[in-house]
Amino acid sequence: MEIKSQKYQKIVIKIGSSLLVEEGSVRNKWLENLSQNIAKIIDEKTTIVIVSSGAVALGRNILNIKNKKLSLQEKQACASVGQIELMSLYKNYFAKLNLNVAQILLTASDCNSRKRYLNCKNTIETLLEKNIIPIINENDSVAVDEIKIGDNDRLSARVAQMIEADLMILFSDIDGLYNDNPKINKNAQFISQVEKINKDIEKMARGAVSEVGTGGMITKILAAKMAFTANCATIITSGVEQDALKKLISGEKKYTIFTNKKSLNKSSKHTSRAKKNWLSGFVNASGSIIVNEKACEALKQKKVSLLAVGAIAVRGKFLKGDAVFVKDENLNHIASGISNYNSEDIKKILQKNSNDIKKILGNSAKSELIHIDNLFIISS
Repeated sequence: MEIKSQKYQKIVIKIGSSLLVEEGSVRNKWLENLSQNIAKIIDEKTTIVIVSSGAVALGRNILNIKNKKLSLQEKQACASVGQIELMSLYKNYFAKLNLNVAQILLTASDCNSRKRYLNCKNTIETLLEKNIIPIINENDSVAVDEIKIGDNDRLSARVAQMIEADLMILFSDIDGLYNDNPKINKNAQFISQVEKINKDIEKMARGAVSEVGTGGMITKILAAKMAFTANCATIITSGVEQDALKKLISGEKKYTIFTNKKSLNKSSKHTSRAKKNWLSGFVNASGSIIVNEKACEALKQKKVSLLAVGAIAVRGKFLKGDAVFVKDENLNHIASGISNYNSEDIKKILQKNSNDIKKILGNSAKSELIHIDNLFIISS
């Protein structure tokens, strides 16, 4: 599939740390060139949003913390000082091209809250209307494991869902997907196009190969899977060389493209596309509800609400209205949704029918743990 033959209106571009920083130094000529490539696309009336890593890597250099694993506090400190340097670089290079930029820092909790998610969406769309380039990063200066997305591949997918992008480009030091690790297996075969992300595709992923990045091929595949739900294509390719974006758009470079001809969206017909995109992209939910085989099949085949009678266990602690994962008995993630109950109340009504639930929690209690309009089925 030729990129140049497609007319993408809205593109999210993710830039990995390994592209921005090499041996502790900023790749200034590369970043200036990328800015020029992006400016050219914007001139052609395509909307661009950037998700950029690099704050921690830049902060390491500024704080002279090298060649060691960072503690949480050190990582947060590096992110704090590095983010200023990162935005200064973007601001200066785009200013030369008469373009303005804006900074947005997000955590998983920002994306999992419906109200905050919509606020983020509105902010980004307003910036785009004003011809300002939003530059987004995870807020590593305050994020801890409980509220982290963890990698900017999946953050990019969350942003793509949020703004209903047509294309997500994941630039890193990896040129695409192979059926094995090409750095180990010289006979590994390159895969140029993927139309369905199944377990075989996920098994092809390997860990990160970059010293400064936090992701790897597995996070990129998971990000592509998230983007599928918003009918957004994903490209994984190397961005190391000069004019990487220009060559990609003109069809002059190697890449893997993920496109789904059949939508994976399995939410209720009463749920808006925007809400489905939000429901589908939870990365770090408050807890999980485990369901039996019968409930699992009903959710996947009949697209119904999750009832208490089919729930057999609860993991984690959460409140009414929190985002939760739904998992089968083998702990496979099959759905995401908004809980009608807190975790303690759900424990009281596991495997109970409507009459029993009302006796335990009162006459106003519902048998639905998650209503179909607040549920997204992610497995086929």
